[in-house]
Amino acid sequence: MINIKKLLVFYIPIIFAALAMSSCGVQKVTSTVEMPLKKQVVTLKRVHPLDIAVIPFKPNENESTKNNDSYTASTAKNAEGLFLANQLTSTIQKTSAWGAVRSIPDRKTIVDVYVNGQIINSDGEKLTLKITVTDVANKNWFTKTYTQTVGNYAYKKNMELYRDPFQNLFNNIANDLLEYNRKLPYGEAEKLSTISTLKFAGDFSPESFNGHIKETTSGELEISRLPAENDPILKKISSLRKRDYLFIDAMQGHYDNFTRRMHKPYQSWRQATLEEISSARELKRQSIARTVGGVAAIIGGIMASGSSNGSAQSAGAVAIGSGALLVKSGMEKRAELKIHEDVLTELEQSLESEIEPRIIELENDRVVLTGNVTEHYNQWKSFLLQRYKAEHGEI
Repeated sequence: MINIKKLLVFYIPIIFAALAMSSCGVQKVTSTVEMPLKKQVVTLKRVHPLDIAVIPFKPNENESTKNNDSYTASTAKNAEGLFLANQLTSTIQKTSAWGAVRSIPDRKTIVDVYVNGQIINSDGEKLTLKITVTDVANKNWFTKTYTQTVGNYAYKKNMELYRDPFQNLFNNIANDLLEYNRKLPYGEAEKLSTISTLKFAGDFSPESFNGHIKETTSGELEISRLPAENDPILKKISSLRKRDYLFIDAMQGHYDNFTRRMHKPYQSWRQATLEEISSARELKRQSIARTVGGVAAIIGGIMASGSSNGSAQSAGAVAIGSGALLVKSGMEKRAELKIHEDVLTELEQSLESEIEPRIIELENDRVVLTGNVTEHYNQWKSFLLQRYKAEHGEI
């Protein structure tokens, strides 16, 4: 009769050892076909283009803490959020469907349409963004999640020179924005631009303009009455807004310079992260397989050691020894995994160092912007308000 215990002793270690040593990886093949970017056809129907702005994307801290595979979570944070937002800004500009298209620090900068984004996942292999589009009247246009997966081929130099590895994702967002814009009711664009003007004026002279717009029970803004065409206060504030536009354009130049400086290190970070993910994923698989196989071999060996059969005892000792080696190998693989995770931390730190305060010179004004980039516009707006009071005072 076949001795079941002997079979377990001899074959369980062999099976798990074979499982542990089988380290044949699977290479993912992804599409490199470019998604066409739609463009606005100029017609007489829509003669009032809306201004649109993209706010730096926020990292998804909750998803990062929930993710058990720490190496798959993007840790670029602020620098990455600014870079991705400006990539979208550049893509939207190419649709020719909008007025001014800019990257701005936050919603305190008054424009007609806002694009907010949250980075759900970004690891060089997969980019997932949750995009929310609203207008100055607090109306939600749409919220949608976009995702794209790429392979190593997307980072080849001939591809990197001409387009972002995730350009299809940005094209998809820009196309959806264009489609929504095309479906706006006639006159809606002019109404949104008027609300923008009144909101900006209300920041400088609330006693004169806050009564021109009202908030509905749903939180949306509506125009309650229009100021006179020759309103002297509005004319003075309109000149301030022109300077505000110039500042925002100067800030856009800052964002563009930042994006150009960040492009090479960020693409390198993305590619290195993708490679680290692939390596770490394989190491983790090997670590688990080898550790499980080793433990199974040790258990089988212990069972055999208790046998009265001398050959079974010898086989048990061999199984224990080989199992211990597999467990040791699994622990070594986990140590290698830790090394890869440390590399990602170093990459994060080098990328974060790309953000620095800037000095903006506009006409005869020199404005020192301190703190992080989201605080810059607040300082500029305070400067404008001081200038307004100093130059105009009581009218």
